[in-house]
Amino acid sequence: MSISLLNKVVLITGASSGIGRASAVEFAKQGAKLILVARRKNRLDGLAKELKSQYETESLTIQLDVSDKDAVESQLNNLPVEWKDVDILVNNAGLALTTDKIQEGNIDNWDIMIDTNIKGLLYVTRQLITGMVNRNSGHIINIGSIAGQEAYPCGNVYAATKHAVRAINQSLRMDLLGSAIRISEIAPGAVETEFSEVRWNDKDKADAFYSDFSPLVAEDIADAVIYCATRPLHVDVAQITLYPTAQASATQLHRGKSLIQNIANPPTLARKE
Repeated sequence: MSISLLNKVVLITGASSGIGRASAVEFAKQGAKLILVARRKNRLDGLAKELKSQYETESLTIQLDVSDKDAVESQLNNLPVEWKDVDILVNNAGLALTTDKIQEGNIDNWDIMIDTNIKGLLYVTRQLITGMVNRNSGHIINIGSIAGQEAYPCGNVYAATKHAVRAINQSLRMDLLGSAIRISEIAPGAVETEFSEVRWNDKDKADAFYSDFSPLVAEDIADAVIYCATRPLHVDVAQITLYPTAQASATQLHRGKSLIQNIANPPTLARKE
């Protein structure tokens, strides 16, 4: 039997688009109260307005770059009283930048991925977990990736950051053993969001990657997030891996009669007018 999320306070990072936005919608349907965090405040405000109109959802929007340690500490330590007790944290903010070989990699890109995907997740978690421990209640849901389970050509530093997320998840569960706090990881395969457009800074290349097969969509991952959050309190869903049916591994996607085996080199897609 699922548990109710009515009036639970849920903080979602990277809530302005993709999986974060879809998760916010699903939590709103469940009657949760939402703290929406991202760098693009205008998008957050638009989402909050939409959720208020459709579901009567109460939302607090916070413009924040999770890789900024001081800003994370300041913002999350000064939440309004009615928002301080966060019941569920969804660490969704993350990105990949390019698909270069290590010997050709841009070190600035490496720093951004490490600072966001690993350090940002840790900064946010550290600020909220003390309250969860004191209340002996809470749930942390981290959005990982199949890149955290295997490496692939030109995935190097991004894959390393997602391996780190998986290790952090496992460590959190051990460190919190004996408490009522739950720790879950959702590890998606190919999901069609803005992710690949950001990765390559090339919409045509992103469109090409998702051509000729049916990828996962953000709502599929949000559904898994809600599944984890609504299990009975004695159930902790440690990890869910989601692939589109056309995908068998990080390097194998079936496209009609062909098989693509390198994420760095998607096929060329002629743009439709």
